[in-house]
Amino acid sequence: MKIWTSEHTFEHSWDTIVQAAWKKYPNPLNPAVIGTDVLDRKVDNKGVLKTHRLMTTQWGLPNWAKKILGQDENAYGSEHSEVDPKAKTMTLKSKNLTWCNLVTIDEKLVYATHPEDSSKTHLKQEAVVNIKGVPLSSYLENMITQNINNNAQKGREGLEWVVRKIKVEAETLQTEAATFTKDTFHTIHKVESLFNRDGSL
Repeated sequence: MKIWTSEHTFEHSWDTIVQAAWKKYPNPLNPAVIGTDVLDRKVDNKGVLKTHRLMTTQWGLPNWAKKILGQDENAYGSEHSEVDPKAKTMTLKSKNLTWCNLVTIDEKLVYATHPEDSSKTHLKQEAVVNIKGVPLSSYLENMITQNINNNAQKGREGLEWVVRKIKVEAETLQTEAATFTKDTFHTIHKVESLFNRDGSL
């Protein structure tokens, strides 16, 4: 068994990070996750949003490892998430479905408001990798853990990319709204001027 942990601080509010997390995939900086499908979503009586998603990923394992574990091109995982807007926490728990009889990978991510700065978001991430019944199990555990570490870094970069994209979209909408408002007032003014000229008002 191999345990991996990591912590990271985002220079963005919790609300911004959670919004970006829902739009995280696909993105060019974190190509490991190639698809997501929502299987179930509901809000419980405490106002917590609970979602179950199917994740389609590519582990990027070398051919020799695929021969040991199997030749699946894509790997699938189950993700359960909870977003608590009152506590300002987003918790995601995922586990692999592909190769689960040989390999178990349990991951947990918790996004929370930074305890020392409410304008920032703290991410705590952990993964437990366990391989049984195949040769070179310790080596494979180390390799998969390293792969998780690499993908975690890409995941954080991908989230930053989504945040930037959201901000650009928001600025574009604000500009378009301001232009629309200006054009509307200009049109109203022209119509009023025409009426005044004709003496109809």
